[in-house]
Amino acid sequence: MPLPQLHPFRPRLLALRAGYSRQRFLADLGAGLTVGIVALPLALAFAIASGLRPEQGLATAIVAGLLISVFGGSSVQIGGPAGAFIVVVYGILQRHGLANLLLATMGAGVLLFTMGALRLGVLVRYIPVAIVTGFTNGIAVLIALAQLKDALGLSHVPMPADFFGQVGVLGAHAAGFNPWAVATAAAAVAVVLVWPKNIGQQALSGLRRWLALLPSTVIVLVAATLATALLDMPLETIGSRFGGIPRSLPALAWPDASWEGLRQLVIPTLTLALLGAIESLLCARVADKLTPELPRHDPNQELMAQGIANLVAPLFGGMPATGTIARTVTNIRAGATSPIAGVVHALSLLIILLVAAPLAVHVPLAALAGILLVVAWNMGDWHEFARLRRFNFTYRTLLVGTFMLTVVTDLTVAVEVGLIASCVFFVWRMGQLFTISRFDAGVLPEGVVAYELYGALFFGAVGKIEALAEQLPAGTRAVVFEMRRLIVMDTSGVEALRELHRTLAKRSVALVLANINAQPLDLLRRSGLAAELGDAAIVPSIADLKSAP
Repeated sequence: MPLPQLHPFRPRLLALRAGYSRQRFLADLGAGLTVGIVALPLALAFAIASGLRPEQGLATAIVAGLLISVFGGSSVQIGGPAGAFIVVVYGILQRHGLANLLLATMGAGVLLFTMGALRLGVLVRYIPVAIVTGFTNGIAVLIALAQLKDALGLSHVPMPADFFGQVGVLGAHAAGFNPWAVATAAAAVAVVLVWPKNIGQQALSGLRRWLALLPSTVIVLVAATLATALLDMPLETIGSRFGGIPRSLPALAWPDASWEGLRQLVIPTLTLALLGAIESLLCARVADKLTPELPRHDPNQELMAQGIANLVAPLFGGMPATGTIARTVTNIRAGATSPIAGVVHALSLLIILLVAAPLAVHVPLAALAGILLVVAWNMGDWHEFARLRRFNFTYRTLLVGTFMLTVVTDLTVAVEVGLIASCVFFVWRMGQLFTISRFDAGVLPEGVVAYELYGALFFGAVGKIEALAEQLPAGTRAVVFEMRRLIVMDTSGVEALRELHRTLAKRSVALVLANINAQPLDLLRRSGLAAELGDAAIVPSIADLKSAP
């Protein structure tokens, strides 16, 4: 058996060797600086919300963001820490510790690279939309719930990883909220929501257009930091919780590993790989729609780049990384034309880390919580719940079931159950579509009845074949199957026909197959059923029947 052909390693960046102009470089430079500024507060917030130190979020945005842009298969996608990982990372961190989180991330990187090399990028598209929407909305709810602790100023309260535990803790301690923290979080939400966002569009003019050039999250970060430092507000800050941020990337180090710990990381590793693949390829598809003038992304190359990034970033203490829709859209709207913009974004974050890290000690966590509340709201596809009544039972069950399981259990269980349920529904639906009906073939010899097979004869539909022998009219001498509308058949279908043939033969009733398509006919020959039936029992059309077999 020949080995599968591996996907060639061709980063999109290599396509710039010809035709890359100074004008395009200047556009990429401006876009990269813009998205780098936007990524700064998000990298801090995502790391803290995941239970990690803020510099780990910055390291991920710098290292993984650089590698994804250098080796990726998209022209404009920006990689880094993502909100979708917050809940998963927090859960892994609580159950298995930091070292095992880093190892699981590296394992996910290996899986992602392997998926891309084996050309499996297209398989991610086969995950039903209902499942993607359900777990995305569920993650958004969990992100918002987790931010309420810092938004309420409950810095002394330990938060569990599960939904009901978090609700219980928040309910028990809500009365002790910090009004300064609530006001800061509310102000952060308001500024992010109302700040002008039509960057680069002619719809804005004058002052509003200039304000739109400043990212709302950066405005929140700067304003909240200045207010906390100058007014001496009683708020928990990055400095009070973490002691500040070092002015350098974390030292390169291999995480501690033990065989007992590795045995427990199979499910976390698969979860991170699956989520990373889904998020990155969904983001790349969004980027394709927004940039029709640029080449479409290469999903397999993108997965290989995500794999490299997730393999290397943990060596610097980084968290899982993937493509990020918000930063990618910002990159596109700022005028990006190539992966150079992503490289500039990573380098600009590195410069900010080296120069301005000491200023982060005054960043209030309540402001970051407010930013993430808006991120959670924007992440959810909430109008889908209002539209559920328009869709069938299967779609509603998958979406709501995946959503509820994501919230009350975890993402892995939700996706596993969702995929199994979607397969069951698909098999049931395909089985329902397969029909056996009487066929009007004109005048047939006495005792010959004709039936038309429609659809796919597979393991989920063979019951209809098995029941046919008991439904034949008295005096039947031959059964003819008109099969021109039978598009596909599996081995279970072949065995059902074989059992029907043997049952009919005991009653001296012949089975004739007419007008068979290529795939069913090939399977009948390879399985030996065609030889068992005989050449006279397989005819090009019913019209060729001159007399009863």
